[in-house]
Amino acid sequence: MVTRPQRRAEPHEVLVRQGATLVTRAPLVERASTPELLAPEVPQRAAQEVVQPDRELEVSRLPRWKRGMDVVGATLALAVFAPLFALTGLLVRLDSPGPALFRQRRIGTGGREFECLKFRSMYVDAEERREAVAHLNEATGHVFKIRDDPRRTRVGKVLRKTSVDELPQFWNVLRGDMTLVGPRPPLPSEVALYEPHERARLRGVPGITGPWQVSAREHHDFQEMLALDVEYLENVSFLRDCRILLATIPAVLGARGSH
Repeated sequence: MVTRPQRRAEPHEVLVRQGATLVTRAPLVERASTPELLAPEVPQRAAQEVVQPDRELEVSRLPRWKRGMDVVGATLALAVFAPLFALTGLLVRLDSPGPALFRQRRIGTGGREFECLKFRSMYVDAEERREAVAHLNEATGHVFKIRDDPRRTRVGKVLRKTSVDELPQFWNVLRGDMTLVGPRPPLPSEVALYEPHERARLRGVPGITGPWQVSAREHHDFQEMLALDVEYLENVSFLRDCRILLATIPAVLGARGSH
């Protein structure tokens, strides 16, 4: 007997309006070896494993005042830092072969993937060398951090220390993929390892800075990051965002926890 082939479900996002709340069924997230460095011409690796979420996520709606702050702040930052963008891009290209910018798949609101922009701070073969430096990982949980990563370029070390490599993300903010203040966006390979309760940090829009960046940036404990992010998402306010933005300035200038 001939049967009709079953349609394979593609990862997707389903939004259901319940009163004033948008509820999203988190999409399937593929466990893949996501590059720490992804040049535009380098494709993503094929999926190896699919993680089925165990529960629905309540996606936090972005307040109008927060979106207004994002548009104004990102527009001003892109205008003010335009000369620095040009200089940084030139230095990155002169320092090592490869593009000045790289585009990396990150997980945003409700598990939706987006393309996160950064100045390239590593050599183009960084992903191929990841296994060789895996034993140097200093973070706990679903985070990969190395204080003195040998895959980093000379200019890249300065960019990471000063957080200049993050500046292109103001474009992500202007596009609406990110916000000025919120949880940092994780990699798909990290989200694939999340327990159901850990997906709570995906309820909000990911940010350039957040409570973890200004209070525990030098620590690399995932559970501590998770607790700070979830608490922030449950208590978002205009004044708190202003305080976090102001606290980010001395944290960046002092290079606290950045490497």
